[in-house]
Amino acid sequence: MSAAVGASPPSRVSLVHPLYDGMLIGGGLSVLAFVAIAASGVTLLDGPGDGENIARLAVIVFFANSAHFASSTVRLYTKRNSFEEHPFLTMVFPLVCVAILGFCLVFPEALGRHLWALYLTWSPFHYSAQAFGIASLYGRRAGCTLDPLQRRWLRAVCLLPFFYAFLGPGQSMGLAWLVPPEWIVAVPGLPKAINMVRWALALATFALPLVLFASLARGGRPRLPFISLLAILANGLWWVFFPRLEAFAWATIFHGIQYLALVVVFHAKERSALPGNVRSPLQHGAIFYGISLVLGYALFQVWPYMAWGLGFGWAESMILVVATINLHHFVVDAFIWRFRPSDSNRRVIEDQRNVAASGAASPAT
Repeated sequence: MSAAVGASPPSRVSLVHPLYDGMLIGGGLSVLAFVAIAASGVTLLDGPGDGENIARLAVIVFFANSAHFASSTVRLYTKRNSFEEHPFLTMVFPLVCVAILGFCLVFPEALGRHLWALYLTWSPFHYSAQAFGIASLYGRRAGCTLDPLQRRWLRAVCLLPFFYAFLGPGQSMGLAWLVPPEWIVAVPGLPKAINMVRWALALATFALPLVLFASLARGGRPRLPFISLLAILANGLWWVFFPRLEAFAWATIFHGIQYLALVVVFHAKERSALPGNVRSPLQHGAIFYGISLVLGYALFQVWPYMAWGLGFGWAESMILVVATINLHHFVVDAFIWRFRPSDSNRRVIEDQRNVAASGAASPAT
């Protein structure tokens, strides 16, 4: 990370190191874990050993996922000029989220279940949008400029896993949240048609990124790097090949690791570039992660107890607090990762001479 603070060589695409970027940010670790889990048949939410598996998962969730959700808030309040650029987001929106949580706790059946369903439905979109942002970010560092039509195609390809998950079976998320399943079953041929669309989406999730990348490589211009393709395909693996809830659990874990690996680098590089800085990038990264870890514990462990202490049910307190934290995270990400001309985010990704001067990428919107 220390080497990443200075200007990168013209041919360098990585933010830190090809291994760090490829495994953590690009999703290489997610792909390796997918192969290992698929080969071993390990399940988190079904079958014998359920409690033991969930106990292991809790450790991962604590050190990765809780810190990941908190890190967007930490980034919001430590990023330069955040209060000036986002006064509503920094000073009003947290109160709005608390108010929404309060109403949902008071009316869990009428409102709370919809907040939970919104969180479950929005999550696959959020993960797919992050894949689009990462693919665009590394494309920009590689000098590959996309016109508006090409960017729309890239975004559409990245969103295919979201549409696949949206049409999946089950309750309380996606299509099943908006349209009662019994209504779908009552229409002759509709369930079969939905399944056929899902099969087509599953195939397109892995075929269309290859087609798009091959088409963008024509003409002798800089092409999207392999890490961009890896980020897109890694996001689709869990949703297509795993049962819905199992996919949701694993995708959330590796999304969190991916996000933390990215946000820590941005924070460390920005802080190290400030006048008068006396800390190393590693120190900045460690402090940022430590604060995120403590805040994540407070949000996911302490906050539900506070709601429970006020007389609300434990189950309602837990799931609605989780949903509220996630929705706050989704909205905050839509703003803190924008790349304006004067934004420090832009300076981080344009620290090499061959990066194009136009275009923008959003790691998570």
